[in-house]
Amino acid sequence: MRSSAFLLFGLLCWQTAVPAQTISDSSAPNDGHVGGAAPTGVVGAEGATNAPTYAPLTASERWRLYFLSAYGPGAMLRAAAAGGISQWNDTPKEWKQGSEALGDRIGNSFAKHIIRKTLESGAAAALHEDNRYFRSTDTGFWKRTKHAVGSVFVARNEAGQEHFAYSRFGAAVASSFISRVWQPPSENTSGDAAVNFGITMAVDMGWNVFKEFGPKRLGRHF
Repeated sequence: MRSSAFLLFGLLCWQTAVPAQTISDSSAPNDGHVGGAAPTGVVGAEGATNAPTYAPLTASERWRLYFLSAYGPGAMLRAAAAGGISQWNDTPKEWKQGSEALGDRIGNSFAKHIIRKTLESGAAAALHEDNRYFRSTDTGFWKRTKHAVGSVFVARNEAGQEHFAYSRFGAAVASSFISRVWQPPSENTSGDAAVNFGITMAVDMGWNVFKEFGPKRLGRHF
């Protein structure tokens, strides 16, 4: 069954990610806040003195975040939703319909997600990037929504300063093209990979909006 092969491939990627999580960091854990002279959590905003102090990720926190983002409830929910949408749209058409086809589509989505998060986690550790989502410290629906959408393009260094999210974008592009390897002819072109990348970024924006306005405790598990 194709879905079993997809999951096996994802687990192999998980194993290769373990060495990337060994970067040492003596800083104390934090809950994804910024403050002091660092950015406030609002993309493009200057520092604020009333925000909590930013603390960079420790090695154990990187590992936990990788495992949760790749294999946690949010990852499974995303794979199930993407598989269901693909089933409804009958894409790829070669996989047809039925329960086995639905399993293949969910497994396909989950495998792509695991590959992406494995690449992203390793690159973020190497580049000392923090790709966590930080809630806006501003008020107002549109300002917070703008922050959530703009945060897709932002990562932070170990000082809490914002810069372009190289590891996130690189992993999204790479996984979109890598996943073409097992796609049928109707979905295995470079154009299909580009479309997949765009959809991935759009979904990330939607998840950020959920994290911005959803319950804080629930957002930590996704």
